[in-house]
Amino acid sequence: MSEDAPRLALLTPYGIDDAQAEKTIDALRAACAAGDVAAVILRLAPSDERYLVSLVKRLAPPVQEHGAAVVVCIPGFQGDPVGVAARGGADGVHVDKADETELRDLRGRLRDGRILGCGGFLESKHAAMAAGETQADYLMFGGLYPDGVAPDRELVRERAAWWAEIFETPCIAVAVEAVEVEALAKTGAEFVGLEGSLWFDAPDAVAAAMEALTAAGAAR
Repeated sequence: MSEDAPRLALLTPYGIDDAQAEKTIDALRAACAAGDVAAVILRLAPSDERYLVSLVKRLAPPVQEHGAAVVVCIPGFQGDPVGVAARGGADGVHVDKADETELRDLRGRLRDGRILGCGGFLESKHAAMAAGETQADYLMFGGLYPDGVAPDRELVRERAAWWAEIFETPCIAVAVEAVEVEALAKTGAEFVGLEGSLWFDAPDAVAAAMEALTAAGAAR
């Protein structure tokens, strides 16, 4: 794979819980074996911290065994995501539409090299720049909203290209449909994300995405 090619990040469907754990583990193993996956964002259903820690302990190893990072995202969770990530053995935390104060607090508490990622910046370049100043490890542009609505694909591409051209903090540009992968790979983004709908039941989609990323890297 070209050194200039972006790497893959996988986003699970929203609301992963214990009932879906075994299916999720199988899907993660197959997907991580199919390509150069840099990270997986686990979108978990909110619950109590002990339950979530136990769930992360089950889901993280199949990803980490392939050398990929596990980042925990728990929309609607009122507890401490840092505690869940640390005790569960995950590599970091992802939050969406967090303000600068929250991001600085998370950054200060994510120790031992753990990752802080944030998304939800399609509507405001100013909010994206403020997040970048908090020393987040990456910004994410795109990805399905929790209600299943897809963002405007051209806006995702434009925001990723704008960020990648100007800023040093890495970004993830998320594809909701397979036809978006190549265009997003050409934005200069360090990572292209695949929505769960693309790969969760179809690990071959990861191999297909890898081909598009390699071609984009050769063209950079």
